[in-house]
Amino acid sequence: MTPVQYRRAESASDAIRLAGTAGHRLLGGGTNLVDLMRKGVERPDTLVDVTGLPGAIEEAADGSIVIGAGARNSAIAAHPLIRARYPMLSRAILAGASAQIRNMATAGGNLLQRTRCVYFADAAGSRCNKRAPGSGCDAIGGFTRYHAILGTSPACIATHPSDMAVALAALDARVHVAGAEGARVLPLTDFHRLPGDRPDIETQLAPGEVIVAIELPPSRLAPRSDYRKVRDRASYAFALVSVAAGLVIEDGRIAEARIALGGVAHKPWRAWRAEAALQGEAPTEAAFLAAAEAELAAADPQPGNMFKVTLATRTLAATLSALCEDQA
Repeated sequence: MTPVQYRRAESASDAIRLAGTAGHRLLGGGTNLVDLMRKGVERPDTLVDVTGLPGAIEEAADGSIVIGAGARNSAIAAHPLIRARYPMLSRAILAGASAQIRNMATAGGNLLQRTRCVYFADAAGSRCNKRAPGSGCDAIGGFTRYHAILGTSPACIATHPSDMAVALAALDARVHVAGAEGARVLPLTDFHRLPGDRPDIETQLAPGEVIVAIELPPSRLAPRSDYRKVRDRASYAFALVSVAAGLVIEDGRIAEARIALGGVAHKPWRAWRAEAALQGEAPTEAAFLAAAEAELAAADPQPGNMFKVTLATRTLAATLSALCEDQA
């Protein structure tokens, strides 16, 4: 047995103070952290329970929706405002885990979950630069079916596991954080880092900073938006490829496109190239396929996941086509 102390944060300021202490880890639902502790990947001295922090889902004066970091995933997916205005987010959450996990997992914890790479989880037998910087990456040249094809580096090819975060990236969500130096707001697309030569540093959070809320700006995408997930089995497997997409069509042309991909990168991958390629185009199958190919042109797959390039291209094009068919 490894002894672990337990503390409960009574307020955001209390959580900030405790989070800045060496050896302390924040505990939300524990659906990721506890698993990693069992495998010996995470070895905190103290768990800081932050489930008492605000979890309300409220509409702001400007029409945006603010989700408290303590909100349960099940509550977010079922909330009437989320289902009506951001259906892709609700569908992403429902695609991401079992009901039991959704009832425990929190919004803040979802963004901070760590990769499900089998080499990362094998603390006893595999080299991993996330666990031990500079030790090497046994995933490269290994079993790579679930690994990244975009934004990789020689140090890491792991993927981010979240479904919810992919939808948040497409929706231009903003992450509100607070720390000893004050509060700040980060675009979700900047919150997670690509691996570079330090894959162990996964987010832009400074030591002691805590996620306090996620903000969803007003969006016109709801009528034509969806989340599509391709996986090895239908029951709560991690994505081989996922697509969060929304379109605004005016006068027969694409006026706005928002697209993010999951299962392909170290972070939720905003498809900026595909969005740019679609701007002003007619919503045709050929345009969708060309945009998808433009986005995947930068892919750098391993032998075991080369299929993801074609799979992501076709899934993205098919998702966009379906959005238009639904509204025809």
